[in-house]
Amino acid sequence: MTSPDLRSATNQAPPLVGHDVVASDAALTEALVRHGSAALVDDLAPLGREAGSAEAREHGVLANRHHPVLVPYDRWGNRVDEVDFHPSWHWLMDRAVAHGLQAAPWEQQEAGDPHAHLRRAAGFLAWSQTEPGHGCPISMTYAAVPALRTDPAIAAAWTPLLTARSYDPGVRASAQKTGALAGMGMTEKQGGSDVRANVTRARPTADDGWYTLHGHKWFTSAPMNDVFLVLGQADGGLTCFVVPRVLADGTRNRIDVVRLKDKLGNRSNASGELELDGTLAQRLGEEGRGVRTIIEMVAATRLDCVLGSAALMRHALAEASWHVAHRSAFGGLLVDKPLMQNVVADLAVESEAATALAMRLAAAVDRPEDPHEVALRRIALPLAKFWVCKRTPAMVAEALECLGGNGYVEESGLPLMFRESPLNSVWEGSGNVNALDVLRALGREPEVLQAWITEVGAARGADSRLDRAVDDTLSLLGDTGGLESGARRLAGRMAACLQGSLLVRFAPAEVADAFCGSRFDAGYGGTYGMLTSGGLRAVVDRATPVV
Repeated sequence: MTSPDLRSATNQAPPLVGHDVVASDAALTEALVRHGSAALVDDLAPLGREAGSAEAREHGVLANRHHPVLVPYDRWGNRVDEVDFHPSWHWLMDRAVAHGLQAAPWEQQEAGDPHAHLRRAAGFLAWSQTEPGHGCPISMTYAAVPALRTDPAIAAAWTPLLTARSYDPGVRASAQKTGALAGMGMTEKQGGSDVRANVTRARPTADDGWYTLHGHKWFTSAPMNDVFLVLGQADGGLTCFVVPRVLADGTRNRIDVVRLKDKLGNRSNASGELELDGTLAQRLGEEGRGVRTIIEMVAATRLDCVLGSAALMRHALAEASWHVAHRSAFGGLLVDKPLMQNVVADLAVESEAATALAMRLAAAVDRPEDPHEVALRRIALPLAKFWVCKRTPAMVAEALECLGGNGYVEESGLPLMFRESPLNSVWEGSGNVNALDVLRALGREPEVLQAWITEVGAARGADSRLDRAVDDTLSLLGDTGGLESGARRLAGRMAACLQGSLLVRFAPAEVADAFCGSRFDAGYGGTYGMLTSGGLRAVVDRATPVV
């Protein structure tokens, strides 16, 4: 018997690099064509190829291996409150901005581009698979623009820099920069999601519209950005403010970074606790209208939470399906084993449903004048934010298990994804906050229920299981006494019905059948790999990247 070569490995899946992340995702490309055009797929080809490159993968690894470091003082003892990032972080940020994933779509939309937000959403979903942490400042910059439009003068000062495709890091006055990024500081120690409990005080100065802030912010990402939207209590109530990191005369604003958060995941990105003591801020909107001022910002960040979670799902699925297509066990490839096919097909169905819903919402952003699209976006964003983000941790964990022990080591990339997977459910309103927001929208805005009914009704008669699920969901609305305690159940069912409607109308029959036969089946076990439908190998093959 020949001795094994102990210095060479066999039966290991090759690294998943050198593929087009956009083109190899059938669910994504089909959604782009469905809601936009085939030209959008071509537009995103350079991004897709770069996202799937070995270089991008290596930068993602390094950005997470070398965490940001707070530098409170410079070598001479001056208070500077800066954060040092690894060069790979800057590489990722530079490419994301160059691809227009920050605020560029708002400018493109105003210039007449009918699919600016759809294109950006697909790019954000694909590019986030390089490394999820740097998506946070990109997303906040995207979300800041609609809030800044509350004041045309402030918007005119900042929007050109926020939409510019130039990544220009460093602490300098805005007049000296070719591009800028935005951050946000809403929550405080004592309130969390209950921002109305904020205690930061805003005192007017002699300059009209300018205040000094006095208080703290519990989570601010990322503290090295150029401008921040924060909430503070003015005499007229909770108010939104614009806080520049550097003032017009070049002096640094008083923004003290107390420490950086030691987080479960998202470790490449710096999230800081700030103390504000005499910090200069410009009022955005009327006093007492802070929550109303940031409402469009909240909507934009919720969309990115859905996109970011869909990206984690897709990335985890890609790694799992790639592994089982190349790894042999018990006499054959894993992908040929019926039970493994069932697991990976179930993961593929979950990922496709998330992608389809996320892209449908992005398409709605491109149609702000359409009453149906506006109403659908209002109800479907908190629904999708609740449901897709909640489904992500279990889905990523199952994908990790497909790699066995190989998936539990850092080199596989799955542990990073698993640590990241709970984040989007926490950010911009936890699960309960979003489920309750669904109830609030249903109670105050009758048109949103009609929008949901219209959307799911477009698939009426195509699948009896979906039809029953829609009817059952509507019956839940009649239980007025238990609506709040059952808000999660209602939100989950409404979101799944939206996903089911999209898949029944647009996905291959085997994908739609697997989804409706499991997600709407009372006997479904709740874990992955319990599908009873046929055609599972076709579902797996559809989801497996092609290099």
